[in-house]
Amino acid sequence: MTCAACARRVERALARVPGVSTAAVNLSTEQATVAYAPGLVSEARLRQAVVAAGYSLREVESPDARRDRERAATRRQRLDLIVAAVLWAPLFALEMAEMVGLPVPACLSLDQRPLAVGAGQLALLLPLLWIARRVYADGVRALWRGGPNMFSLIALGTGAALAYSGWGLAEVVRGSTPGFHSYFPAVATILVLMLAGRYLEDRSRARAGQAIRTLVDLQPRTATLLVAGQERVVPADQVRVGDLVRVRPGERLPADGEVVEGSSAVDESMLTGESLPVAKGPGDRVVGGSINRDGLLTARATRVGRDTVLAQIVRLVEQAQQGKAPIARLADRVAGYFVPTVLGIGLVAAGAWLLAGADLPFALQVLMSVLIIACPCSLGLATPAAILVGTGRGAQLGILVKSPEALETVHRVDTIVVDKTGTVTRGEPGVTDVVANEGWDEVEMLRLAASVEQGSEHPLATAVVRYAGAQGVQPLPVVDFKTVPGQGASGVVHGRTVVVGSRRMIAAAVTGELPERLAEPLEAGGRTPVWVAIDGRVAGVLGLADLPRPDSAEGIGQLHQAGLRVVMITGDTWQTAAAIAAQVGVTEVRAEVLPDRKAAAVRSLQDEGRRVAMVGDGINDAPALAQADVGIALGAGTDVALESADLVLMRNRLTDVARAIRLSRAVMRTIRQNLFWAFFYNAAGIPVAAGVLYPFGGPLLHPMLASVAMAFSSVSVIGNALRLRRFEQG
Repeated sequence: MTCAACARRVERALARVPGVSTAAVNLSTEQATVAYAPGLVSEARLRQAVVAAGYSLREVESPDARRDRERAATRRQRLDLIVAAVLWAPLFALEMAEMVGLPVPACLSLDQRPLAVGAGQLALLLPLLWIARRVYADGVRALWRGGPNMFSLIALGTGAALAYSGWGLAEVVRGSTPGFHSYFPAVATILVLMLAGRYLEDRSRARAGQAIRTLVDLQPRTATLLVAGQERVVPADQVRVGDLVRVRPGERLPADGEVVEGSSAVDESMLTGESLPVAKGPGDRVVGGSINRDGLLTARATRVGRDTVLAQIVRLVEQAQQGKAPIARLADRVAGYFVPTVLGIGLVAAGAWLLAGADLPFALQVLMSVLIIACPCSLGLATPAAILVGTGRGAQLGILVKSPEALETVHRVDTIVVDKTGTVTRGEPGVTDVVANEGWDEVEMLRLAASVEQGSEHPLATAVVRYAGAQGVQPLPVVDFKTVPGQGASGVVHGRTVVVGSRRMIAAAVTGELPERLAEPLEAGGRTPVWVAIDGRVAGVLGLADLPRPDSAEGIGQLHQAGLRVVMITGDTWQTAAAIAAQVGVTEVRAEVLPDRKAAAVRSLQDEGRRVAMVGDGINDAPALAQADVGIALGAGTDVALESADLVLMRNRLTDVARAIRLSRAVMRTIRQNLFWAFFYNAAGIPVAAGVLYPFGGPLLHPMLASVAMAFSSVSVIGNALRLRRFEQG
């Protein structure tokens, strides 16, 4: 495929096959996505439709195979361009010398030696025509099948010039005329500039897809298996679930797994974005592609091949890059009519000049200039190039876009709905307060409470033990440990009876009234009080709550700064919801909303005319994520293929919601800029090329200048899209 008209023609051919519901062809990735009824359509029938439309098919390649093919193609293009430039240089030099009035030796002057110079020009042009033969083969074939493309315009324009110049040279040979007007140098210039433009364009497209290749390169080529205590190095794709793999310092993990032996610091920045390595030991989860920094690890593979987190990330990015945003479909429809329209304009303009009394060389120059300057290659690249680079940059930042439609929709969102638990908060309890009763030491109370709680598996107990460890408080051995489901636990620590639990459990363990003044401030702040009694007396209260994520307040602030309305929806109590909202800066809260009613809450905002993005954990919030205009899932480290979300934020940060919106806006801004250049740049050049300004003293565009403008248009569109690679760098 060479331009948007090609992609549009293949799409129409596939869509006409009975049983096909949708077909989308991406010019940048050269891939087609087809939705069809398996019982009605076969793969062979789809292949036949593409071949009948005049195009060939290539099997889906591995990333490595595709990269090797692209590199080989780029090397061939570079060699062809060098040879073509060597052949073209003398033609261009002599043509320009005569055009600007520089002295030219008589033996090299077309006016004085038309036969010898004309034959020499043709001799240099013929091998150049062979190098550019695809232009004529593809252009004529597309024209013959009724779907002219970019190559059709170039083939027609230069073909007419070749025919005219060849006829003139033949007349000189026969002696019918003393001289002729040669377009051989102009044809050579047009073809060389076209080859140069395609070479630069393909190089730029390869750079645009660098993000995918970077992700693929994270996967190591080999793995060290541990079999019966012996190490064996095998290709990484031979690792199976349950295999033991040994990873030395500096090596990448070949699969997702669980550490069974050893301890180390593992660099997971490719997944989490955190620059600091994460400590790993037996029982910890590790992700394929991450780097083992300083220790020897043995891990059991739990996910391999296409099931690994890294493979799913690559699939999501490829899926987004292969699709089409609605704005791209509009550009494709316009491009489908653009080429025939330009062809008609060129023929009408040339015919009009002939009727007006202009000679044939003048009319031919007009035809060539119109056909060449209007080549719509840049039009077909305007949208997919920006989406290709934008989604790749998003993947590098931990923002996975599952479809171009979502990328386009995000920038229109005006309301962000955030779930509380697991989104605004960590999703697990943490100790916020240690309040000792009169006569008791806070550290001693915490030590005894943690000593009892270390025997319990309750989340609140785990939070107390974790907090004590963070404060440097070591638990003591406990005996006679007992738990009361739903209430708490008790035990004897160094001869002291310790009870940790709810108000009801403590009331039964002590004499007298409980000092409610200890718990009231905690409950007012939305925290859960856990009472501690020692030897029948109330020693104090621990306050626990689901704490906000460290970046939640910053993320909410960025959303407000972007002019977005932020609504927090939670099934928790109003008191707890209000406390969390106050901490992170949310001013609009809807509390005590059951999970099955969250989707209705989102729909009510949409009924107000709002465009809503729902941010949740992707599991309990699935109905609301599906209901929203855009579903955004946090907490994707465990499963990046959340079907209910349109965007997946790998780094578990609320600040990435604002970043995703900024990325979407940057991509859409780039697409609009590209479309402006592609549409209006070409459209503005057509009247000049047609000679509309010439009768009024204006310029007449030379075909060589038209080819320069055509090449610049395509390269400028790709170059503009590549600026997205620098989105929020540093």
